[in-house]
Amino acid sequence: MIKVLFFATIRDLTREKETAAEGADTVMELLLQLSDRYGPDFREEALDGDNISDRLIVLVNGRHIAHTGGGETHLSEGDTVAVFPIIGGG
Repeated sequence: MIKVLFFATIRDLTREKETAAEGADTVMELLLQLSDRYGPDFREEALDGDNISDRLIVLVNGRHIAHTGGGETHLSEGDTVAVFPIIGGG
């Protein structure tokens, strides 16, 4: 099982603080699975065509996927994936 945590506006879209997922070998597979579960609004926020949206921050076990292979980052049983929107400020 992979634990998935949602934050800020992503949490608003899913209406859940966290969920569990199985059967996803990569971050991209997980996001596609979550898009099927949570619908077009989640998909629009999480994906940009066949890529992960630039408006999304994804951490696997506390490490940003930009440093671990992007959407092809491998997932294993027991991993924790955190999904955040990009938040601007100043």
